[in-house]
Amino acid sequence: MTNICDKLIEEIEALNQNQPEFLQAVTEVSTSISNWYSQQDELQRARVFQRLAEPDRIISFRISWRDDQGVIQHNRGWRVQFSHALGPYKGGLRFSPDVTESVLKFLGFEQIFKNSLTGLPMGGAKGGSNFNPKGKSPSEIERFCHSFMTELVRHIGPDVDVPAGDIGVGEREISLLYGHYLRLSNKWHGALTGKGCSFGGSAVRTEATGYGCVYFCCRMLAHNNEGFEGKRVAISGAGNVALHAAEKALDMGATVISLSDSDGVLIFEDGMKEDDLERIKAFRGEGGRLSDSSIGSFHDGEKPWSLDSDIAIPCATQNELDGDDARNLVDAGLIAICEGANMPLTAEASSLIRENGILHAPGKASNAGGVAVSGLERSQNALRRSWSADRVDKELREIMTSIHDEIVGTDIEQENFSYVDGANLAAFKRVASAFQAYGAF
Repeated sequence: MTNICDKLIEEIEALNQNQPEFLQAVTEVSTSISNWYSQQDELQRARVFQRLAEPDRIISFRISWRDDQGVIQHNRGWRVQFSHALGPYKGGLRFSPDVTESVLKFLGFEQIFKNSLTGLPMGGAKGGSNFNPKGKSPSEIERFCHSFMTELVRHIGPDVDVPAGDIGVGEREISLLYGHYLRLSNKWHGALTGKGCSFGGSAVRTEATGYGCVYFCCRMLAHNNEGFEGKRVAISGAGNVALHAAEKALDMGATVISLSDSDGVLIFEDGMKEDDLERIKAFRGEGGRLSDSSIGSFHDGEKPWSLDSDIAIPCATQNELDGDDARNLVDAGLIAICEGANMPLTAEASSLIRENGILHAPGKASNAGGVAVSGLERSQNALRRSWSADRVDKELREIMTSIHDEIVGTDIEQENFSYVDGANLAAFKRVASAFQAYGAF
């Protein structure tokens, strides 16, 4: 088993040097599937894993835009179209100075398996730019989005590639991007998701990732004879995913004890109240920082993972929770960790969580709610219909339940069952089957 895994990683690493995030994601998947894959002679001969780890294409381009002082600025943009074996490319756009090709390749690779788990016809992709929207005026953001779409329009469409939002790309940016897409293509169709509900967006799309994460967590706990109500939940992040995970956690009767941002952690030792959350949403919507909050207790430079918690929901960014954080959580008696972000645990942290028998829902399963509702938005666009919030929420619950049940039904040793391994194997089997059927694809 180890030999197969080592050979796969050695070969892929040689082609992708200096791309640590991507290699971390590939290593996790290869480790999870290696026992099963070592018995699949036909898939090995067809080099399915190696082919799947190579993107269909990576599009890189310059984005020139004029700032408010009239100075021409430029950034780099990418679209990593990783795999369309199961359907049109699908994955978000991220605007952040931290964006690199390695980050987008890791996100696109993860997206293949996340989309596979939803059961919807979607391939995997990711894109974005190293543009930093923070501190930019609305006019500058608009000019940047228009310039970005001027290039991206060549590569997307409802049956080709359907981008959505991600970090730094919310409904405002999607609206600007889609408006320019309409101007350039002269076609109204579902080429982007995350649009406003008044022009083709779906109800519950904004809430979907956070809500879905909690739905998955509840199902996972119930399957393991635990309940969600009354549990102390530590959440990191203060963006869309974190705030809606907190909202649904409160709705399901849990005690939410934290949110965080890059400045530090906001702690609610006795639990956040619904009014507290609404106030945070309001000032976050105006660009406020958690350190400016007059509620809770803000601790500069700290993270939520030293708190006495039963459930951890990391919703900030990749590799935010390291080995020391994992040890703190283990010592605090953590029951479960449910990823709201993509790959928020370092490899060391993930190993420690596994070694201590803590339930661990990987992001490709637990945060699939966002792309699931994006898939439902595509369906509504194709039908020229809009579904009610109740219907979409019901569909979201069913998809998250289905993801969970498919994972626990995989050929993984049940005595030491790992949700990480189960998710990777279930998703990989579906994609590998398509690759094998297509021949030299």
